[in-house]
Amino acid sequence: MQFFASCAKGTESALRAELAEHGFNGVRADRGGVHFSGERPDAFRACLWSRIAVRVLEPLGQFECADEDALYAGVHALDFSEVLSLRQTLSVSAASHHSRLDHTQYIAQRTKDAIVDRQRDQQGARSDVDKRDADVHVFVHLSRDRATLYLDHAGSPLHLRGYRKAHGDAPLKETLAAAVIRLAGFDRERPVLDPMCGSGTLLIEAALWAAGRAPGLLRERFGFERWASHGERERRLMAELREGARGAPANALPVFAGSDIDPVVLQSARDNAQRAGVEIELSQRSVVDARPSSAHGLLISNPPYGERLESSNDLPRILARLVDRFPDHHAGLLMASEQNLARTRRKPRLYSLFNGDIACSLRVYAPIERKRDEA
Repeated sequence: MQFFASCAKGTESALRAELAEHGFNGVRADRGGVHFSGERPDAFRACLWSRIAVRVLEPLGQFECADEDALYAGVHALDFSEVLSLRQTLSVSAASHHSRLDHTQYIAQRTKDAIVDRQRDQQGARSDVDKRDADVHVFVHLSRDRATLYLDHAGSPLHLRGYRKAHGDAPLKETLAAAVIRLAGFDRERPVLDPMCGSGTLLIEAALWAAGRAPGLLRERFGFERWASHGERERRLMAELREGARGAPANALPVFAGSDIDPVVLQSARDNAQRAGVEIELSQRSVVDARPSSAHGLLISNPPYGERLESSNDLPRILARLVDRFPDHHAGLLMASEQNLARTRRKPRLYSLFNGDIACSLRVYAPIERKRDEA
């Protein structure tokens, strides 16, 4: 079976590396995600263990789709009865690129009609629709007048880990935070400092990864656990996968430290870390007073917009000085693409990422190489 793990734009290489590390087969990056192959239990495992994937999709069928009649006929020909009984609720979402059918709400509606009409034809009744919390979520993707239908194994997006109840003013999704940590070169051994930590997402994701904790452990259940096909055998398998994830050996962890000038978001960070089951050290101070816990480590941050700094006009200078103050640290700054940064002594490697619809730039800085007699 073939699967597609979707992710935030620009994080495909990080997701590919992650899935390869976890031993998935046929791992291949593509626009918007990564393909891999296996059986359904492999999709279960991806939902439990992937820190970067947003959804894990199983393709059900593909067909030419020049108009609404072709869409209806193509969907109506597909059999959903394995996963969708009359007891399960249904939701459908859609995306369209370079296709004549481009109204995604109408595409989703027409797809839903075809699915439930087939049910009614065969069983005399149909599943209810639940747009907020459906048992079975179907995703239809149109590209150049060709439709692909997917089953969504995740259910609710995988960034909803379960530990974050409160957010800062501009919340960073957990999946994107995990990708940023990986792209910034975190080795799971260096201390990590976030001097503008907000609600602590970057620090918590780094701590969970360093500890080898499965990111899906706090979720009550995934979408596939609500399908009609999820029987006793599948429930035993998931219980074994969760037990194995809980029994993962605890690693010796580095220090994860954060600071912020806002006491409210710092309390949110403390609460989030407690729910996640990780330890992070937090203090209230300005970014200009940031203090690392060691001479070497990872400096990482998603700088806020001006309201949480002393002066928004100082942001480019403050960030540049921050990078230069810690020349022996790896550093990564995730910023909106239009944000400027004053000149630094280090030249960054740039990654173009998207936080939702916001175009971002991740600037990654390697430590300054020193001559042996200077070290």
